[in-house]
Amino acid sequence: MRNLIALVVFLALVSMAALFGAFFQPGTWYEALVKPPLNPPNWIFGPVWSVLYLAMAVSGWLVWRVRPDAVRPLALWGAQLLLNAGWSGLFFGLHRPGLALIEILILGGVLGSTLLVFWRIDRAAGMLLVPYWAWVTFASYLNAGLWFLNR
Repeated sequence: MRNLIALVVFLALVSMAALFGAFFQPGTWYEALVKPPLNPPNWIFGPVWSVLYLAMAVSGWLVWRVRPDAVRPLALWGAQLLLNAGWSGLFFGLHRPGLALIEILILGGVLGSTLLVFWRIDRAAGMLLVPYWAWVTFASYLNAGLWFLNR
């Protein structure tokens, strides 16, 4: 029962981050921007992020199950989650792609650290973060392209 409650907590934390990010919709400002090559269609973001958020929650939960006292790894997980949520506010809310680029690069570093630390504790937890890290890397390219093409 304790494991199930913990999983629900991880899912709730990730859901709160997702809901916060969803508060900032792309809108007409984003639609008017010149897009970089490889920019995917808007419909792809929802399904991709749904899978990634689920993987984030399960990854954190797996580490907690193996090492509930893993303060540093779980703090890194929380930090990447906060950075993830904050990016949408900077990019879509404030229309600041340059500031959002700095933030997403920091997110990539924190996420990479989280992935490595999680990998050492539970290989499956680390593997679950690999697609997320790849997507954040791709999103960094998109963010940089949007900033560069629309300065």
